[in-house]
Amino acid sequence: MTRTMSFIEGTGRITLNAIEEVGYHFALFVESLYWVIAGPFLGQPVRIPIIVSEMMKIGVLAVPVVMLLSFSNGVMMAIQGIATLQEFDAESQVVPGIAYSVTREFGVLIAAIVVAGRSGSAIAARIGSMQMSQEVDALRVMGIEPVRHLVAPILLAMLLMMPILTLLADSAALIGGGLYTGIVLKLSLSTFIDRVFETIALYDLMQGVVKSLVFGLLIALIACSNGFSVHGGSEGLGRATTRSVVLSIAAIVVADMIFTYFLNR
Repeated sequence: MTRTMSFIEGTGRITLNAIEEVGYHFALFVESLYWVIAGPFLGQPVRIPIIVSEMMKIGVLAVPVVMLLSFSNGVMMAIQGIATLQEFDAESQVVPGIAYSVTREFGVLIAAIVVAGRSGSAIAARIGSMQMSQEVDALRVMGIEPVRHLVAPILLAMLLMMPILTLLADSAALIGGGLYTGIVLKLSLSTFIDRVFETIALYDLMQGVVKSLVFGLLIALIACSNGFSVHGGSEGLGRATTRSVVLSIAAIVVADMIFTYFLNR
């Protein structure tokens, strides 16, 4: 009986903590949205230079990694696709398979995971360091809202850069798949690209773009909330950074599953 009660209490505590955390994320999003919309009218706008700086950190500096991983993923998909379809003498169908998989799923997924691991951890560490050194409290004392100064620029930069990174990831993956397909099936890259555009529609590209906006929102909110919750010195900072990456990737995968279910019914 004692073990049962302990299990029930533990489950309830975890559930309440999860609900509280989701509520905090939502409140952070609403407050950020408030400062983006109402800030200019209150004389406290979200500053453009800070947004541009965050765009550089989140998007521009992540381009090489995203392109490399996406290119490799495109080659891998071509290898697996051709090897599988050869058993059914349907190698020519590898082009639609790569086109749909990249634009609907893998392009945005790779971009989001790279940003979560690279930028999400950096955001959590940066805000966490400010929290530990009481810089966040100092901002409040000076009359500067931390959410307006820290969270809103990150959120805007993430929403602007994630679709761009997704489209770049799609392009790199398709080029990688096209190059390997050309080597094995003697199909020129231009012909491969033509067949890709014959196969996909704007709807397929928009699936990835819409997902990228949601994934960017999740990464920004999770990273910022974990940064603000840092306590316990350097060990606590490490835990918050790790937790930010793990939760971001988990949220991305779960959200992608939900999107895939509803968009492909």
